[in-house]
Amino acid sequence: MRRSHAMPFGAQVHDDGVRFRLWAPSAIAVALIVDEAERPMTALADGWFQLRVGAARPGSRYAFRVDGGQPLPDPASRSNPDDVHGASEVIDPTAFTWHDDDWRGRPWEEAVIYELHVGSFTAAGTFAGVAERLDYLVELGVTAIELMPVADFPGRRNWGYDGVLPFAPDSRYGSPDDLKRLIETAHAHGLMVLLDVVYNHFGPDGNYLHAYAEPFFTERHHTPWGAAIDFEGPHSRNVRDFFIHNALYWLEEYHFDGLRLDAIHAIHDDTAPDIVEELAAAVRNGPGRERHIHLVLENDDNCARYLARDDKGNVRCATAQWNDDIHHVLHVLLTGERDGYYADYADAPLAQLGRCLAEGFAYQDDVSPYRDGARRGETSKHLPPTAFVGFLQNHDQIGNRAFGERLNHLAEPAALAATTAVLLLAPSPPLLFMGEEFAAEQPFLFFCDFDGDLANAVREGRRGEFARFARFADPAVRSRIPDPNAEATFHACLLDWDCLTKSPHADCLAHTRELLRLRGQWIAPRLAGMRGGARYTVTATVLSVTWRLGDGSDLRLLANLAPHAANAPMPTGEALYRSNTLTEADLAIGRLPPWSVLWVLQTGAHP
Repeated sequence: MRRSHAMPFGAQVHDDGVRFRLWAPSAIAVALIVDEAERPMTALADGWFQLRVGAARPGSRYAFRVDGGQPLPDPASRSNPDDVHGASEVIDPTAFTWHDDDWRGRPWEEAVIYELHVGSFTAAGTFAGVAERLDYLVELGVTAIELMPVADFPGRRNWGYDGVLPFAPDSRYGSPDDLKRLIETAHAHGLMVLLDVVYNHFGPDGNYLHAYAEPFFTERHHTPWGAAIDFEGPHSRNVRDFFIHNALYWLEEYHFDGLRLDAIHAIHDDTAPDIVEELAAAVRNGPGRERHIHLVLENDDNCARYLARDDKGNVRCATAQWNDDIHHVLHVLLTGERDGYYADYADAPLAQLGRCLAEGFAYQDDVSPYRDGARRGETSKHLPPTAFVGFLQNHDQIGNRAFGERLNHLAEPAALAATTAVLLLAPSPPLLFMGEEFAAEQPFLFFCDFDGDLANAVREGRRGEFARFARFADPAVRSRIPDPNAEATFHACLLDWDCLTKSPHADCLAHTRELLRLRGQWIAPRLAGMRGGARYTVTATVLSVTWRLGDGSDLRLLANLAPHAANAPMPTGEALYRSNTLTEADLAIGRLPPWSVLWVLQTGAHP
């Protein structure tokens, strides 16, 4: 099986050579430099430049010279071996032979997601290094791995959100074929592979689009990263096509099973359909016709409309959204922190947790004190739980802390075990961040590899972000925040895989595996066909939630998420899981010890 996605831009290999195409509406003249020979490109309508070179071949290096300036890489480069400022490489995607012809993906109801950063997941820091850990992930109970962005970024290390060449896997991780081998191997293990993509901005170093395609950006809107990408202006058709083709490229040419769209609340587009809706339709009507393809959103605005289902329960736009609300409320319960956005969850965290578990968002057109009284969110209680990805930790929520602490550094073990049991057995697809399953000691810090003034600006900007927090008011304290550009900052984040047989890591890993085994056996097979409308109650420190599953059975949660015992009526049915502190005697008298959880399944009672 050979796979290739045809694009109207970039380098496309043909039998008679290679066609090179660049959209440069701000340029007067463009020359192509290929294998050190320079040739003028033909100007076409609407700012396009094109040239077909018979002598070019896979492996040829090429760049564009715009209006006599310095050679620039192709913004649609499939490979940039010498980093983002170097020449691009011609890739023939059909040269890779795939062996996963029968793979059709997995239904979303089976999703257990494991988010990882390729560079720090293993000491190798490569796609091949990830592939060596796939057996471990299968044994853990994971069904999908989610790669943090791999699009080519400047330097030797980066989270990936500073990418500037969105079609080129970063060469630090391996070649395009290495990434394809990882995906093919994951499929052979029964694992889906999702990719985090960034369509709201480009990184600050190596983005040359401003030099020759000014209409790509607009000053009408601004984002935290500068002028917004223009998805609605007079030249926006080409801009929209660039990102829609990028999505299809990863799904078709690399056989990814889905995409996570980063921070769509930072995308400004008032057209109808907007770029998210148009992209989703292209995916659904393209590769989504042949296999399971999943689009997952990050959206601080809690726009439930993107998650709508039709009368048969089929996805209309996006499959699911990362549910930041459930993270924030669980974090407050575990740590007591109330700084920043956690202030919105400080007054009634248990009730907000119940709302998240039963209805999706905690904020559904509700007033947000953190946002100065603005209303946030849309009604979500009509949506199935599978429309929301739940998590206790992810790259953002760990890495955006000054010292990158994980929850096992901040919370009591019993409390963390209880909330993990709530998260991993709830109907919403859960997400684990790499190392969470064994309480990794390594932090996950913010790291990058910039030079000069940009490195200084990032270092000081990072420390300045925390100046408004009381514990960082002292400049001397802020100066201890790790330098994102220091190589030692990155190395501190490398997971230690030798700790798995040691306490407390082995115990935590065993707990996670058992929860995911129960989920796979008892819960995931019953999720298809679920609708919204779960019920929840809160009495003192006890939360009770009841879901009607897709097969008509009832799933019940009873949790005491507090450091003292509580009393509550016990549900009837088969106990799937109970905390090891919850005894038969406790069940008999309706007593819940501190930080205890009970899951009960009642089958056969409903049609």
